[in-house]
Amino acid sequence: MTSEELKIKVELALEEIRPFLQSDGGDISLVSIDNDTTVKVKLEGACVGCSVNQMTLKSGVEMTIKKYAPQIEEVLNIE
Repeated sequence: MTSEELKIKVELALEEIRPFLQSDGGDISLVSIDNDTTVKVKLEGACVGCSVNQMTLKSGVEMTIKKYAPQIEEVLNIE
């Protein structure tokens, strides 16, 4: 998979998650993909400072991204 294909897969994963975040007043955007293994995202809106955002990031976002792009090893929130 090329870096461009990987980016498309990650964006598809974020599109799947976005409605759930938006329903709580939040959002997410892709910041970068480093070494084709680490995805950096930015939680926005109500997700910033939310007490469950780390859980959301790991269980929701990371799991969904890995479903689309199994080579991703970790997802980090850039604040």
